[in-house]
Amino acid sequence: MDLKTIKLLAKYNETTNKEMNKYISQLNATQWNTDFKAHFPNIFKICNHVYIGDYNWLKRFSKLRDFQYIKDGFFSGEISFTMEAFKEPKEYIAKREFLDKAINQFVNELTENDLEGNLKYKDSRGTEHNRNLGGLIIHMFNHQTHHRGMVSIYLEMLGISNDYSNLFYLI
Repeated sequence: MDLKTIKLLAKYNETTNKEMNKYISQLNATQWNTDFKAHFPNIFKICNHVYIGDYNWLKRFSKLRDFQYIKDGFFSGEISFTMEAFKEPKEYIAKREFLDKAINQFVNELTENDLEGNLKYKDSRGTEHNRNLGGLIIHMFNHQTHHRGMVSIYLEMLGISNDYSNLFYLI
């Protein structure tokens, strides 16, 4: 793992979320909550899941050492996967943009030594882990990519053609 790759993935994350959110901003309440009979049954549930996951990863990452990004009062609370972090697309997009800025700040504070270190943390079920930080960061970005793909499919199923996920243009 290296900082150049992590920084590229952070830029991709922010850029792709902005592009995806252009489509999400156009959704009405019915489209936002349309049930697709899947584990995450609608766009709202996917966005909520990814948002909460990213929020919790940033809180976990802050346990490695003293980072500035975590000192924002935004991170003072707890958000569990049983909660709804927002209700409507407009609120989601505002919170997502703020979270993506925090991710970028975190990435810009990282060192090569940080990426080689291990992070001790508890997952959402309370299970303790001790894993490589660089690998965990890749996991966070991969998780986002996976779920953005689901959103893309749901948008297509709603009749909304989209193409927002090309990493190629950032290389």
